[in-house]
Amino acid sequence: MNDKALIAYVAGPNATIHFSPALVTSNKARVKHGLPPLENIHGEGVRFDMLRPQRLAAPAKVYIEQFTAHPMERDSAELYAAPDGYLDKAGKFSKTLVNHDDTPVYEAELYPDDGLYMLPYMAMRKDGMPWNGEISKPSSAPVRQAFYPDGSRIVEEINRFEVTDDGLGNALSRAAHFDFYRSAPSAGYTSAGADGTNPPEQLGVDFFPYRPASVARHPPRSTLAAITNNVQHLVNSGRYTGILWTQGSPRIEETIYWLNLLIDTQIPIVGCAAQRGHRQLGDDGAKNIVDCVDYITSRVWADADGANRMGAVLIQEQQIFAARDVQKGDARPGGYVTTGGHGGIVGGVGFGGSPRITYVPTSRHTKNSALNLSRIPNIVDGVSADAGRVPVIVKDEAGALLLNSIPRVTIIKDGNFVGEDDDYTGEQDKLIEWMVSDQLARSPLSGFVVEGLSPYGTPSTLARHKALERAVLHGIPVVCVGRGNNEGFTPPTNLFIGGRNLTSTKARMLLMASLLRLGSLPPAQMPLQPTDEEFAATRGALAAFQELFDTH
Repeated sequence: MNDKALIAYVAGPNATIHFSPALVTSNKARVKHGLPPLENIHGEGVRFDMLRPQRLAAPAKVYIEQFTAHPMERDSAELYAAPDGYLDKAGKFSKTLVNHDDTPVYEAELYPDDGLYMLPYMAMRKDGMPWNGEISKPSSAPVRQAFYPDGSRIVEEINRFEVTDDGLGNALSRAAHFDFYRSAPSAGYTSAGADGTNPPEQLGVDFFPYRPASVARHPPRSTLAAITNNVQHLVNSGRYTGILWTQGSPRIEETIYWLNLLIDTQIPIVGCAAQRGHRQLGDDGAKNIVDCVDYITSRVWADADGANRMGAVLIQEQQIFAARDVQKGDARPGGYVTTGGHGGIVGGVGFGGSPRITYVPTSRHTKNSALNLSRIPNIVDGVSADAGRVPVIVKDEAGALLLNSIPRVTIIKDGNFVGEDDDYTGEQDKLIEWMVSDQLARSPLSGFVVEGLSPYGTPSTLARHKALERAVLHGIPVVCVGRGNNEGFTPPTNLFIGGRNLTSTKARMLLMASLLRLGSLPPAQMPLQPTDEEFAATRGALAAFQELFDTH
């Protein structure tokens, strides 16, 4: 291996960037099998077969008509060398022009080793019918998978088909080498493992697609522990210049922030997604992947000592977003926005030169995070409805997160005009009381994030406020943030943690990580009648949480 960068490309769940439009049987195959050709919505025959990247099984000689690569080639014909020969109307090749209407051509030998070629899709269904889409069977029957299992084929197709500004290809291989990994990926090997020997992978356990709807699965909370362990293992190997993380476009904003908090590393972690599937009209994923690789190989992320100064970032449509501040705003290319009202875009990629950094995040991250895996203890205190304070093992002896360790944090969105009448002074909010009981029964590490009035984050009724205070005195921390994309800095109030300018989804991730580091709050023996000492103990514990929210 030469001195090119080595990048770990990790395929995550529900990833549009790994989604491919349905393989539809071509008209060439339909006619070959005596079936009617495809028609458009107007009942007209489809002019073009959609070509799909495929491999030749044997060499083939083809004749390529001269001046057909670009509409303006013929205008500069005097700049071109003579063609290899000519084809007459009968398709006979000659080195010299025989008839004035012979077609000038280039002669080319195509070989299997050349790589993928764009070819008509000839496959038929087992029952002799053509494939018309991703679901060509009853919804109760197995369907073809539309997602790629990892990034290897994506990288191959980008190298083979995507043309760079200089007119060349190999946009990724010219910059880096890749190792490909799968961490709760979007497609799985249901017949056998990737090498043919591993046990079959299970939908909703080992892999997570979102289409077709009949098989859509979304990863549970425990998957976050597996992802964390996988990425930490990769950075610990010391082999990689950077980590490329790919995931579904509305989900990656939370995962990339989680990795920013949990992964102990000095190399860059770069996330990217796509709003449109691979090779779909308007596909944005290929460019995002290339930009991520350019960012990693440029080393603009490095400080004077060569360590990553940027934390984890998300790169979309040539913008570099800080992991803490990025959010998907719309399902279109360019649909990502910054949150918190104070920056968030830290640079740009692909503007006629190397990536540029314009701002460096000040929040703690990765190697310097107080929440990274190296700083999370193996055992913390949790709370239980029956036993009170209980020890919770969150890491194994090797330092990996246990799958059942991820805390259960619930988001409560508040609003105005929620009381029954203008003098509503009920002693408790029944829904929150039930949620507190459920948290204590199901998870010893749990919390709430309240999306309250902006920018203060406070609940809108006294009853709700008191119910949440009682949750805190049960040992369950409560974080308050403003509604939506809040620009103000929500402060701590009484027994509530101030979420500053985080969105509720990002505050949830930070609270989950904080619970892994600090454990639950000390519960009062009688939460409805806490002692002064218990109040003081709770406030002392809350100060440690607040420090994490102020710095991360």
